[in-house]
Amino acid sequence: MRKHLLHTLICLLALQQGLLAQAGNSTTPEFGLATPRNMWEIGLHGGYFFVAGDVPQDPGWGTGIHIRKATDYFFSIRMDLFYGELTGSDNNREFTSTMYASNFLGVFNLNSMRYDKSVRNAHLYGLLGGGVNSFEANYIDGRASGTVPREIAPQGTFGAGIAFRMGKRVNIGLEHQASLLLGGRSDLVDGINTGGGTKSVFRDVLNYSRLGININIGNSTKFSEPLYWISPLDMVLKDLNDIKSKQDMALADSDNDGVIDAIDAEPNTPPDVPVDTKGRTLDSDKDGVPDYKDIEPYNPPRAGEIVDTDGVIVNPIDKVEGVSEERVKELIDIALQENKLTESASSVAEWFLPMIHFPTGDYAIRYSDYGTLSGIAQMLKNNPQLKLVAVGFTDQTGDEGRNKNLSYDRALSVIEHLVNNHGIGRGRLILQFRGQDGALVPSVSNYMNRRVEFRVAKPDDNEMDPPEGYFSRKKDGY
Repeated sequence: MRKHLLHTLICLLALQQGLLAQAGNSTTPEFGLATPRNMWEIGLHGGYFFVAGDVPQDPGWGTGIHIRKATDYFFSIRMDLFYGELTGSDNNREFTSTMYASNFLGVFNLNSMRYDKSVRNAHLYGLLGGGVNSFEANYIDGRASGTVPREIAPQGTFGAGIAFRMGKRVNIGLEHQASLLLGGRSDLVDGINTGGGTKSVFRDVLNYSRLGININIGNSTKFSEPLYWISPLDMVLKDLNDIKSKQDMALADSDNDGVIDAIDAEPNTPPDVPVDTKGRTLDSDKDGVPDYKDIEPYNPPRAGEIVDTDGVIVNPIDKVEGVSEERVKELIDIALQENKLTESASSVAEWFLPMIHFPTGDYAIRYSDYGTLSGIAQMLKNNPQLKLVAVGFTDQTGDEGRNKNLSYDRALSVIEHLVNNHGIGRGRLILQFRGQDGALVPSVSNYMNRRVEFRVAKPDDNEMDPPEGYFSRKKDGY
C-alpha cells in the first residue's frame, strides 16, 4: 500500500515540475517580459494537526515540505507533501491514526493591488486545491477493536495564511488549512463511524495549523524575488526612473556654459567664459588667444603680424589709426573664405560676433559684459562703413506677449549702451526681436536662450517697430 502512495506522490510531483517549467521557461530577455523571471520557494513546516470527528482528540502533530512557483503577480501554484499523527479517546473509545497526504494547490495573492512599495513586507494569501491522502486508523470502540487499513483516497483542501518577509531569500509563514476527505472512508480517520451506516452525518474534517520557514531558490542576478512579494508596477517605475535619469543626463551642462553636454564640443570650459553655440571657447579674431584673455578680441592679425599673450598685435604692418579701406576689404575676403561665400553670394561679411546673455526676467546689462560690448564698439569704430543688427531673444517660459516685450527691451538696452557709453551712432544699429522663437537649446529655461545676438547688417535689414501693445519697460516677463 505504501508503495502505491509513494508512486502516486512521485507522479504528482513530476506533473507539477512540468507545468512550472512551462510557466517559468523563457528565452526572452528579462526586460522584454511582461512579468520578470522569478525564484522558486521551498518551505519546511510543522504544527498542530487535528481532526473534527466523532472522538475527542488529544493534541496531534504534523510536518511536511512544499515547493511553490509564481506564474504572475496574483497567482502561484504549490505542491505540498505532509505527514501527521492523531490520537483521541473518551470513556469507551480511543484511536490512533497516521496520515500521508499530497496536495496540488492554487495560491491567490490577496494584497497584490497595493502599489505603495516596490517590495512588500507581508503577504496575505488564500489557497484552494486538492490531492490524495492515505491513512491508517487503529481504534477501540467499547469492547470491539480493529484497524481501518491504509488506502489512497482523494481530498479537497482550502485555507489562508500570511507570510512575513525577513529578507530577499527568507520569509516566515503562518497558515491554516482544512481538508475534506472524499469517498466511503471520509468518516473513518478516527476509526469510528457513529452513524450506524457507512458514515456519519458529517465527514471527518482534517485541520492543520502550521508555522513554516520558506527559502527562495535561484540566482539573484538573473531572477527576481517571487512575484507575490513584488509590486506589479515595480518594473514600470524602474523604467520611468531610467528614462528620467537619461533625460537629466541628456540635458546636463557640466561646465555651466549654457550649452548642454550632448552638443558641447568643449564640455570643460572655465567658468563664465564666453562660448559659441557649440560650447567652444570664443576666439573671434582667430589669433589663438581666446576672447576672455584677448584685449583686442575682434582685431585679427594679418599675415606676418604676431600677437602677444593678451591678443595684442606687437608688430603691426602699418601704424595707421583705425582700419584702412584695404584692411576692411581684406577682412571681408577672409570672412567670405571662412564661410565659403563668394562676392556674388553675399556682399557682406558674416562675422561671428559674441552674444550678450541676461538673467531670467531681466534686460539689464551685467558688468561682466561691458568688456564684450566695448570690443564690439571698437570694431564699429574701426569699420565706420558697417552697420550691426542687434536681435533680442527670450527663453520659452512665460507668455508670448511678455516675451516679445522683453526681447525688444534687451535689444534696446544693448543699443542704448553702445550709443550712450561708446558714442556709436544710433543709425548704425538696427533693432530686431524674436521673443521666444529661435531657441538655441531645447530647454524652456536655458541660459543660452536669454540673449541678444549681433550680425553684420545687410542692405535689406530694417529696424522693427515695438511689439503690439508694448508697455513701458518694467522687469517682468521671462
